[in-house]
Amino acid sequence: MLESYINPPREQWEALCARPSAANPVVRERVEGILQRVREKGDDALRELSLEIDGRPLGAIEVTPEEIRDAEAKVSDAVKRAVSQAESNIRAFHEAQRPKEICVQTAPGVRCIQRPVPIERVGLYIPGGTAPLFSTVLMLAVPASIAQCPEVVLCTPAGKDGKVNADVLYTAAYCGVKRIFKLGGAQAVAAMAYGTQSVPKVDKIFGPGNQYVTTAKQLLSAGTVAIDMPAGPSEVMVITDGSSPASFAAADLLSQAEHGADSQVMLVCTDTQTAEAVRAEVERQVSELPRADFAWKALDKSRCIVLEDREDRVAFANAYAPEHLILAVQDPWGLASRITAAGSVFVGAWTPESAGDYASGTNHTLPTCGWARSFSGVNLDSYYRKMTLQELTPEGLRGLSETIVTMAEAEGLQAHANAVKIRVGHE
Repeated sequence: MLESYINPPREQWEALCARPSAANPVVRERVEGILQRVREKGDDALRELSLEIDGRPLGAIEVTPEEIRDAEAKVSDAVKRAVSQAESNIRAFHEAQRPKEICVQTAPGVRCIQRPVPIERVGLYIPGGTAPLFSTVLMLAVPASIAQCPEVVLCTPAGKDGKVNADVLYTAAYCGVKRIFKLGGAQAVAAMAYGTQSVPKVDKIFGPGNQYVTTAKQLLSAGTVAIDMPAGPSEVMVITDGSSPASFAAADLLSQAEHGADSQVMLVCTDTQTAEAVRAEVERQVSELPRADFAWKALDKSRCIVLEDREDRVAFANAYAPEHLILAVQDPWGLASRITAAGSVFVGAWTPESAGDYASGTNHTLPTCGWARSFSGVNLDSYYRKMTLQELTPEGLRGLSETIVTMAEAEGLQAHANAVKIRVGHE
């Protein structure tokens, strides 16, 4: 559990930053087969796959209004209040991200415009399995609502009883999602990407999932549909200097370890005493968790790194590029100013990662596996295309004509040059 490394040299960092999951050729082959079947057979393939994978008939693919009403009756008042407050905070933060149209006169008679346009059809994938994530409904549906995407569909697997989790259904309806389908796994992603007799084809797919879902999204993004980002198992890095209780850091580590056996948590400490105190707390707390089995397996793939030098701690955090980064140190904002690669940063000992997961207002759909070096988490821009427009007056074209013709002819593209010459010559 949490194998320790004391001041490891930088040449070892690449190995220490490696994630436990790797490309699985067996999973890829199975997913490729699922995608082909759904593309060729549509709903029939979805029904066959439900029997083969889940061992039950699919029945009605789309959730009915009656099922949504039944779900609402089953959801506790406490959960409804929590959904309401979380939705309000998420909405407030994402409303502030509204992109504006940009209009610039780059030269006399030359006007260039960048216009944000909502993506027409978006598909939201909500995991089911051992922990149906109704919080993810908020993270994906609220910004889609703010962006006013014309069509939003949601896929989530049903349980063994053929019903979708009531909290998931209630939250989707609360966020205004009109079409919900009882589909999970790679087949759900394929249905949204290709379209079937029941499921509309979408332009972009959002949401986390297991290795089958992730593989399907990555394969389909090569030429069929856009996706939010590459994402794998959950991860967190906690940097602590012992200035806050060890129990805080241990709880933060376990909050990600309990997601699944393939999750990874990283503890970065300033000294061995702090490291040992946190490790002891992890051992004490993990035994009390309902999902202890998942957590133990994740801890077996996790690490404790002691780095006495502050610059090394900063550099190691940026090298790892964690999905979640918690800064439980005496000067958290000073450290945060040096962080350049993280999905989301939690500043100070009183900012647990679970706040961002549920209700602070930031989005919890974040890049993993080091992709935080080049990808953002889901935000309002994720639901827009930025389309450019331009308008030239006769004066504007005359002013640019020599530049355009010279460049076009230098590239050997005479028709490009002629498109300008013909216009200028007809004045």
